[in-house]
Amino acid sequence: MNGAEVDLASASLAELTDLRRHMQLIFQDPYSSLNPRMTVFDLVGEPLLCHGMTNRKEREARVVELLRRVGLKTDHLPRYPHAFSGGQRQRIGIARALALEPKLIVADEPVSALDVSVQAQVLNLLMRLQEELGLTYLFIAHDLSVVRHTSDRVAVMYVGKLVELADVDRLFSTPKHPYTEALLSAVPVADPAQACVRKALPGEVADPSNPPPGCLFHPRCPYAEKRCCTESPELREIEPGRFVRCHLAEQLSLDGC
Repeated sequence: MNGAEVDLASASLAELTDLRRHMQLIFQDPYSSLNPRMTVFDLVGEPLLCHGMTNRKEREARVVELLRRVGLKTDHLPRYPHAFSGGQRQRIGIARALALEPKLIVADEPVSALDVSVQAQVLNLLMRLQEELGLTYLFIAHDLSVVRHTSDRVAVMYVGKLVELADVDRLFSTPKHPYTEALLSAVPVADPAQACVRKALPGEVADPSNPPPGCLFHPRCPYAEKRCCTESPELREIEPGRFVRCHLAEQLSLDGC
């Protein structure tokens, strides 16, 4: 690690084994991601066993510490996943992800399968853990209110390509890509007196196996010009720390939220 770039696709098995200690994953579905035949002790302790902690007492002490950190009790150790609620199962998944003290955690829609009240609890837990442990999250989500609440920087993707990357406040207040503007217009406003102006996009999402020429977004873009249909835009830095894949980024004045 040490700040160096690593090509995971070409890394050897030994290199990947070491890297996996530093990178862990929280899955979207807290039930299907847990083996129903394994107890909580086995589920959370498995990464430790795989990486050399063979002493059961040491492993159990570490698992107990992890459970307490995520708000679970020690008497949960011998239980199986079916005995827990969705929020508790996701806490087990978080404890498992923390087992090896990773530097990076990829959180793949970690609250989308949970009730709204439980979502808030899990999000607050993740943010507290980030502050206490110095974690970096790659947080994948479609719920933009969750993205705004949890993120420092936001990357917007369209058909598998990054189209905008910026600090969260700048991206939400002054988007620079038309797709970002359309996404933000779809965010519900919790005020019945405030009218919502939805920027509906025509057509369908482009087929990645047969993409259109030029900008992938141009068939649906209300601002597209002739060159957008033939020239593929590069992801470029238009402001310090702000990257956009759009020919017209500097010219457009788009609505945020």
